[in-house]
Amino acid sequence: MSRNRWQAMAQGEDRDYQQFKESIFHLTNINLSYYKEDQMRRRLNTLRLKKEMPSFVAYFQAMQQSDALLKEFLSRMTINVTEFFRNRSRWTVLEEKIKKLSLEKRRISIWSAACSTGEEPYSLSMLLRRYFPAGHFSITATDIDREVLAKAETGTYIEQALVSLTAEERQLYISQTGLLFQVNPALKAEIQFIQHDLLNDDPPGRFDIVVCRNVLIYFTEEGKQVIYHKISQSLEPKGILFVGSTEQIFHPENYQLVSAEPFFYQKGFDIV
Repeated sequence: MSRNRWQAMAQGEDRDYQQFKESIFHLTNINLSYYKEDQMRRRLNTLRLKKEMPSFVAYFQAMQQSDALLKEFLSRMTINVTEFFRNRSRWTVLEEKIKKLSLEKRRISIWSAACSTGEEPYSLSMLLRRYFPAGHFSITATDIDREVLAKAETGTYIEQALVSLTAEERQLYISQTGLLFQVNPALKAEIQFIQHDLLNDDPPGRFDIVVCRNVLIYFTEEGKQVIYHKISQSLEPKGILFVGSTEQIFHPENYQLVSAEPFFYQKGFDIV
């Protein structure tokens, strides 16, 4: 293949994907330009080829005619790999902060942003029960994907999701049916699951703690800035932001945040 022909093909593929992004935005209000293009394009291209669609434009046209295809697309563009108390040592630090808050406040509210299939908000519920009585804390768990939220609400998991739970936590909060594991219904009482788009929707309330981990790495710098501003707006004074291990905020002062310690930020300038 000649160089000119190869360049023409590459340009045609780029135009195809750019048109796809514009069409998706008009249909769903999801702006794919805020996601790292190489990663997102590769993920969606795999799905497109699996569906035997000759182009992204053809793929979009098929989604317009099929709710099932659209739901599959929304699920593929989100990242749904998690477990209870993922990176357990980080949760030990969060527990100390929750313990301190329990001495200062009668009730607290937490936002589990991009909660995926629910392991994170259920982990929070386990943790909060050690320091707050039932009814004295609330957890708002959000995700853009309706399908994973539906799974989160069932609270049913395979054993791999439980690898970081202690024996005591399993005994208190998990029951087994065959090969599946079910969270105790009591854990769900203080959790509200809501569909929410981090980029386009307003924050779903005001919170003492926001947990937003292992999702911002998939956004561009511009997308991250939009989300950090919204998270900052949602935090109460001295509120805490807990991020993933590869999600350092390089200029937290731009969002009225200060680094409290690795992976934790605070609204304002008093260190927790």
